[in-house]
Amino acid sequence: MGRTFHLAVGQSPADLPTTQERLEWLRAALPTVAAKGADLLVLPELFATGYNRGDQILALAEPSDGPIAQAIVALAAAHEIAIHYGFPERKGDLVYNAAQCFGPDGSRLGGHQKLVFPPGFERDHFTPGQGCTLFTYLGVQIATLICYDAEFPETARHVASLGAKLILVPTALGAQWGWVAQQMIPTRAYENGVYLAYANSAGDENGMTFLGQSFIATPDGQELARAGDQPEIIYGQLQLDKVADAQNRLPYLKDQEMFGANIYGC
Repeated sequence: MGRTFHLAVGQSPADLPTTQERLEWLRAALPTVAAKGADLLVLPELFATGYNRGDQILALAEPSDGPIAQAIVALAAAHEIAIHYGFPERKGDLVYNAAQCFGPDGSRLGGHQKLVFPPGFERDHFTPGQGCTLFTYLGVQIATLICYDAEFPETARHVASLGAKLILVPTALGAQWGWVAQQMIPTRAYENGVYLAYANSAGDENGMTFLGQSFIATPDGQELARAGDQPEIIYGQLQLDKVADAQNRLPYLKDQEMFGANIYGC
C-alpha cells in the first residue's frame, strides 16, 4: 500500500467581511486541523477577501507575496501544514482570480490563475489565466482548477494527463447549482481516475447564498467526505495507489489516444 496523504477541506463562512476576520477564522481552525494530522488544507475560491465583493475586489487584490501571503506563510509554519487558498492576485495593472499553496517551510509550492469565467461580475474584473501547472508536495502531484474551470471536462483531463493524482478545486458555488457539486464535479474524479477536493464557502455574502457541499472524491467514484450547508472542515485519507488502480481498470487517459484525428469524423 502506498503512502497515505491526509487532506482537509475548509468550508469557511461566507459572511466574514474582512481579510483579518477570515485569517482569524483560519487561525482558530488550524490547531484542530493539525491535530487531526492533515498534510494540506484547501480553502475556497477568493477565501482571503470574499467572493461577492463587486468593484471592491480590485482594491483588495495583492501580489502573490503580499501581506495575505505572508500571514498564510506564518500560519503554515506555525502548524506545520500546507495551506492552499484563493485570493485576488495583482500583477501590475492586471488582476487574476487566483489560488496558491504554501508549504510549512514557507515555500510557495504552486499557484493557478482561473482560466475562464462564468457569466457575472468576474468577466468585468479579472484577467483570464493561461495554462495549468502541477506542483508536488510530499510526493503527490497536485493540480489546481478554480470553480468554473473544472466544469469543462477538458481541463481535468488535461491536468490528469500531465500526471496529477489530486485535483484541488476552490470554488464559490451558489446555492442554485446543487447538481454541479453533487453530480458533475465528482464525475471529474471518476473519469480521470484521480482524487478531487472541492472547497466551497457556506452561508450568505452580500446577498449571495453559497451551496456549501464541499467534498473529497476518490478515483473510483466514491466520496470520502461531504459537507452540508454550514461552515465545517472535512477530512480524507488518500491512498495514492488507488489512482494507478483506477486508471488501470478504466484506462481513459491512455485509450483517448486511440481516437486520434478520427474523433472529428464521428
